[in-house]
Amino acid sequence: MSEPAPVVHTISGWRRLLLWPLGLLLRAWSRSLRFEISDADRTAFERKDRPLAFVLWHNRLFLSPECFRRYRSGRPVYGLVSASKDGAWLAALYSTVGIRAVRGSSRRLGREGAEGLVEALRAGNDVGITPDGPRGPRYQMKPGALIVARRAEAPILIVGAQFFGAWRLRSWDGFYVPRPFSKIRVHCEEISADADDGDPTGRIAARLREINPD
Repeated sequence: MSEPAPVVHTISGWRRLLLWPLGLLLRAWSRSLRFEISDADRTAFERKDRPLAFVLWHNRLFLSPECFRRYRSGRPVYGLVSASKDGAWLAALYSTVGIRAVRGSSRRLGREGAEGLVEALRAGNDVGITPDGPRGPRYQMKPGALIVARRAEAPILIVGAQFFGAWRLRSWDGFYVPRPFSKIRVHCEEISADADDGDPTGRIAARLREINPD
């Protein structure tokens, strides 16, 4: 007897409308932040002649919509969101700040989720991946980001952020919530997904830790 197909939960109607005020608040909050970025890093961010797989630690997720708005305006971006009921709310919230969702996770619809990211890249869209998500361990990179980028033949852009004024949640990842109008030093670095030095995942993780000082 075959197992029932996994369910992808969604929300609609008045439940989705409830999230719009929160989305407006997040957009206003993010636009108040003062980003400090070098000319070279800005050029790497703004290069739009090919899709990119953006890789950042889970606790820097607050910044991702604003980074895409400032430096990748006009390019659709997709992120992997759990197929669960909680993921349905997160996917709906993402839609209010300009991020499209590919549904799946390491536990539910994992293969379909990864394939969705690959298809998004092949279609010319950007994707965002948190390699230590959704449950950690913190700063321990899983190989999924590298696999997705290689299959899509897309470069990886690792993203770093140093906060000068932020709250830090008591979550598994120590999630950063920058204070309104605070300064954030942003850094990025392009890495070829095809490079093979014996431990490419470990190399990328080490570099991510270096450009994300805590």
